[in-house]
Amino acid sequence: MTAAKVLLDTNIVSYFMKNKPEASFYIPHLEGRLVAIAFITVGELYYGAEKAGWGPQRRMKLETVLRNFVVIPYDHGISKAYALILVERERQGRPISSNDAWIAACALRHNVELATHNRKDFDGISNLKLISHA
Repeated sequence: MTAAKVLLDTNIVSYFMKNKPEASFYIPHLEGRLVAIAFITVGELYYGAEKAGWGPQRRMKLETVLRNFVVIPYDHGISKAYALILVERERQGRPISSNDAWIAACALRHNVELATHNRKDFDGISNLKLISHA
């Protein structure tokens, strides 16, 4: 039997990397599950490292951390979900950032729960299952 999957929002990965107390809220939701991140999260993490001017040691730690996750790659199903999310949120009068829409699209496409500490960024997306302690 395959373990259930969970997708982490970028902020959750960041909390674990920085040993932030918020990370502890999510540990019970990850135990015994296959933990994944979206392709866009990888980009966001590299962007953060680049913007902050991380040195070789911190960049190596990021590379090591990224190896611990299954990375959900782009596919046409994700693109279709992305388009539906953008339209749905526009109709609600609640725009969504492009990166958040891609992350949500990955969760919807693979029918997995999304763990985020930014619930408001994802509220109102039909059929999206959230794990959030915010």
